[in-house]
Amino acid sequence: MAILIRKALPEDAADYADCVIACWQSAYREIIPEAYLNNMSAKKAQWVEKYRKKLTDPGDCEYYCAMHGGRMIGFLIINQTHSENFWAIYLLEEFWGKGYGTEMLAFAIDKLKCAGHEQICLWVFEENDRARRFYEKHHFVFDGIKRTVDKYGGVPLVELRYVIQMR
Repeated sequence: MAILIRKALPEDAADYADCVIACWQSAYREIIPEAYLNNMSAKKAQWVEKYRKKLTDPGDCEYYCAMHGGRMIGFLIINQTHSENFWAIYLLEEFWGKGYGTEMLAFAIDKLKCAGHEQICLWVFEENDRARRFYEKHHFVFDGIKRTVDKYGGVPLVELRYVIQMR
């Protein structure tokens, strides 16, 4: 069964927050400090309110839900005005390796390509080998640019910039 990718609506806020929390807790296990990830669940109400506001007034971002059998199994965020066309895709762990991430990636790339972007960039934690392999499999390449972020529990994490040319 294929997935349905649709715009996220304000009434999706609770499911969207649940999905964000679950995706981060599995994708970043052993990368982001455990205390930060566990605290996401403890602050679920704040996450729901955050996404209710974002889904009501998305600004420059587009928020999407990946649905499978009526259940939200992933999400996408696309900001086409950002200097590096910021975007993100996340999928619940139980759906990894089934082709759904590839469908979501194709959707995001198509959106950015249709908007005229010739190069698509994304940032991946250096320690996130699974995600790096996924993007490399889909022809993204690390362009040598790194940055350090420390907003996740105060532990500095290195992100690598991956790019793909759309010409």
